[in-house]
Amino acid sequence: MTKAVWKDIIVAESDSTVVVEGNHYFPPADVKKEYLVESDYRTKCPWKGLAHHYHLEAAGETIENAVWSYPDPKEKARHITGYYAFGKELAVET
Repeated sequence: MTKAVWKDIIVAESDSTVVVEGNHYFPPADVKKEYLVESDYRTKCPWKGLAHHYHLEAAGETIENAVWSYPDPKEKARHITGYYAFGKELAVET
């Protein structure tokens, strides 16, 4: 079971993450979206496409743009459509 943890709060937990470029991408159903607040920030990957970012809000604190997802990735990244990845601020435990 892979977990994304911040300050002892489990933000995501799954036995079916997909690892892409060293990041664990969690299926949408395995992410606790109550901790996510959509950001206007976007980044673009040449082969994955446009990433939408989210702030993480938990324990009275906010980490800006700590989470991202590809809602409509390019063809080579279709296997992570809608999956969520977490920045280095969170511990991803396997």
